[in-house]
Amino acid sequence: MTTYIIRRLLLMFPTLIGILTITFLIIQFVPGGPIDQMRSLLRGHASVMGEAGGGATGGIQGLKAQEMDPKYLEELKKTYHLDRPLWERYLRTFIWYSPKDMKQPFAERFFNRDNWDGFLMFKFGDSFYRNKSVLELIIEKLPVSASLGVISFFMIYIICITLGIAKAVRSGSRFDTASSIIVLIGYSTPGFVLGLLLIVFFGPGDRAIAHMIPIAGLTSVGTPGYEEWTSWQKFTDYLHHLAAPLTCYIIGGFATLTMLTKNAIIEEMSKQYVLTARAKGLTENTILYKHILKNSLIPLITGFPIAFLTMFFSGSLLIEQIFTLDGLGLLSYQAVIQRDYPIVLGSLFIFTLLYLVGQLLTDISYVLIDRRISFEESQG
Repeated sequence: MTTYIIRRLLLMFPTLIGILTITFLIIQFVPGGPIDQMRSLLRGHASVMGEAGGGATGGIQGLKAQEMDPKYLEELKKTYHLDRPLWERYLRTFIWYSPKDMKQPFAERFFNRDNWDGFLMFKFGDSFYRNKSVLELIIEKLPVSASLGVISFFMIYIICITLGIAKAVRSGSRFDTASSIIVLIGYSTPGFVLGLLLIVFFGPGDRAIAHMIPIAGLTSVGTPGYEEWTSWQKFTDYLHHLAAPLTCYIIGGFATLTMLTKNAIIEEMSKQYVLTARAKGLTENTILYKHILKNSLIPLITGFPIAFLTMFFSGSLLIEQIFTLDGLGLLSYQAVIQRDYPIVLGSLFIFTLLYLVGQLLTDISYVLIDRRISFEESQG
């Protein structure tokens, strides 16, 4: 077990390097980098000013006047490290030694963390456009995505396991058929489509049937008198804002987990130890909850770590856009559109690392839950 864990931890390093290397190389060939973005911004501003002046000649002159100064262009390249050769920019992405004070002894300079940069030192740099560090931006946007992800994760697990048990016990009944139809309809309905329908019929618009969905955000911060609300009022307000986007998040998450629970329980019911337990006179509830459920839920429980980490940092761009939520999904989308490379690579590094850790925890949970599984025996 220890050897397996060490081997997996060592494999994380080349996996991270490989994923970031591929992304870094793709970025170099994608047109419209930060310098081009700045040029387009200046040209667009000049065109608007020219049109406001009331003449095409004025617009052309304004455009020429707004062309980027060569000195300013060089300063921008230095700021974004675009004046460096490709190999140096690649190394700076992972780790780079840049001592601040050359008067210090070499040993102090070398072992001073402040003199090292790069993702392997968990220093992701600053955003090109937001004047904040990447880590600060992720932490700032995390509460929105975490609220939706964590709550939807536990709701999906609780509802699906309960529904799967009920469907297995009543397999072939009308309840089983009706619930299967409802689950499959939910699975085939995209979350953003449901979100649009909720906004149209229950949103803040004038044509809505009922105004039940708030305008934006997960709280009513900024509303006059909000600071004077009681804790219970703030909590109910949070649930009010959370209800609609949470429904869109979990609508398609029932089918797989519910059917997996049902089929696992039905498979366990046909095994010999169940017949033996019934022959001993045990009640059906005792057999179900003490024996069958323990064995049938092993695949669901072992997938808990990776599923939890994935939902904790998940972000849905369309749902966040529909309900005006400023989360990780919107941040990642805007970073790609604006070519904000530190955010793109920094968020990718964090999510990839967490995913690899989740996979390792999932493998370890197999051994902890089912003692029949042994990595040493499988390797032998």
